[in-house]
Amino acid sequence: MVMHRSSFQGILYLLALAPVCCLSLNHNGGNLYPQFYDRSCPRAQEIVQQVVAEAVAKEPRMAASLLRLLFHDCFVQGCDGSVLLDSSENVVSEKISNPNRDSLRGFEVIDEIKSALEKECPETVSCADIIALAARDSTILAGGPSWQVPLGRRDSTNASLTGSNSNIPPPTSSFQALLTLFEEQGLDVIDLVALSGSHTIGDARCISFKQRLYNQTGSGRPDHTFNKPYAAELRHRCPRSGGDENLSVLDYVSPFHFDNSYYKNILLSKGLLNSDQVLFTQSRPSMELVKHYAENNNLFFEQFAVSMVKLGNISPLTGTRGEIRKSCRKINA
Repeated sequence: MVMHRSSFQGILYLLALAPVCCLSLNHNGGNLYPQFYDRSCPRAQEIVQQVVAEAVAKEPRMAASLLRLLFHDCFVQGCDGSVLLDSSENVVSEKISNPNRDSLRGFEVIDEIKSALEKECPETVSCADIIALAARDSTILAGGPSWQVPLGRRDSTNASLTGSNSNIPPPTSSFQALLTLFEEQGLDVIDLVALSGSHTIGDARCISFKQRLYNQTGSGRPDHTFNKPYAAELRHRCPRSGGDENLSVLDYVSPFHFDNSYYKNILLSKGLLNSDQVLFTQSRPSMELVKHYAENNNLFFEQFAVSMVKLGNISPLTGTRGEIRKSCRKINA
């Protein structure tokens, strides 16, 4: 893909301005703001931080799981807590969708947070806001950046299995497929590359990248963009037959530390998922952003924080829309 010099300069210009423009817009716009619970539940953020810290201390992998919950919530009918609903007479849960089934985690931690908040200030703090706060706190605990989380979301009274199956990018995605799904949520290529950096922590099941090891294009051959020694090492954990649920770390350099090694790995052709490596191989603007984040951890942190605020602001329910669930797993009676 050829990119004119003016186009590339435009990408860098947007990258430089993003932290300023996006934060100011979010600060002044909409019905979400960080001080939403200052009077109605002053200890809300403190309680979330405490429960998340305890959960991550017990299981460091939980930081990535809680961060992932926000992506899978917001990409399906907005940041409304719909991903937390169990199936019931009136709800078909998003938990059974292809991207979430036997994969999405952290629901018990959200339950524990909700229980503590209901004791502190009943029917006040939404499950959607709990997800957003837990994602921020998990990032910090893993060594990543902090940001102010705009608050005031309300909870949905329905879920969308269809939306979960169609809106969440699969790990086999091409770059254009990724970008299309992000743009449908009001996000751009800068957000795509920055938010993909969340793969600096966490694990992936072998089924998520096995095709890269054995049959990338249907010809029975591995992905030629995969670092060969790294691919050979992964085959020990992910055999051609079986082992689909075996786990491999997304970032082999620092799997529990939030940093820019994810991008450095991609430069070495060691991005684990197809959706990771295509950020470098299928788009010139994306490739340049990968290089910049690999070179400058602070730049990555700044943009990640900005893009997380944008992610958390996708189509929230506010005002009188939705409800404040008493239990995150079911709609109110």
